[in-house]
Amino acid sequence: MPSTLDLPQFFASELDYPLAYTQTGAGEIQLLIHGSLCDYRYWRWQLAALGQQYHVVAPSLRGCWPNAFQVENARFSIAQHTEDIINFVSRHMRGHRVHVLGHSRGAHVALEMALAAPDLVTSLILADPGFRIDSQSDAHSFLQTTVSQLQEGNTEAALSEFVDTVNGEGTWRHMVDWFKTMVRDNATTLLSQSLETDLVFDPARARQLKCPVLLLGGANSPPRYGRVISALAENIAQAQRDTIALAAHGMNLANPRAFNERVLQFLSTTTATTS
Repeated sequence: MPSTLDLPQFFASELDYPLAYTQTGAGEIQLLIHGSLCDYRYWRWQLAALGQQYHVVAPSLRGCWPNAFQVENARFSIAQHTEDIINFVSRHMRGHRVHVLGHSRGAHVALEMALAAPDLVTSLILADPGFRIDSQSDAHSFLQTTVSQLQEGNTEAALSEFVDTVNGEGTWRHMVDWFKTMVRDNATTLLSQSLETDLVFDPARARQLKCPVLLLGGANSPPRYGRVISALAENIAQAQRDTIALAAHGMNLANPRAFNERVLQFLSTTTATTS
């Protein structure tokens, strides 16, 4: 089995499959939801930092490592992952309210969770939300090219194409070994992800949110993420918005100190106002 980066691994038995997760710390629960080609290892630089003040829980979504789907599976979807995380909190965490942070595709899951189960969500942080809004063309058409490369056996080319598209040219070439290992472990999830049909989000739906919201973007992220954040900010009256300097889409890895400090600052205010 690939390295777990010395992160403790647990499994939730209350769902219809063994959901893997890691956790650290104590206190109010901070849930971390990863994006495409990732799993709970993505949050390696957040776990210890946030765990000093919170009970940090990072699950791997259905179909991701350590039980990555190897072939196309229709249960790899925003709707399914949202249902899974709601069940995870309701059953495994016994319905305790949680702070939720989602990145990229995981931000879509986090947002749908907050809308579907508002009684479970204390606050919401969306980092470079990875979905389309009605006015956008399909920004994810590159996924089909990536999948074709995977099917032809060109895994490295496929992963380079995907990572460079979402984060910036040359990103894959310069990534550290542990990140490449994680992405390779999840490469086949793109086969299932290419089947998804629920990627468009109407920003007006976000007006239903009542909890505190923080919208985070990377200073060097591709412009499409900023457009999504702007659309959400226009529809969420209570939303705060900020930018992580010296970082692109993978802001929590590129500038973890600034990212963690901003998250903790936001959480401190939400804890004070909701307690």
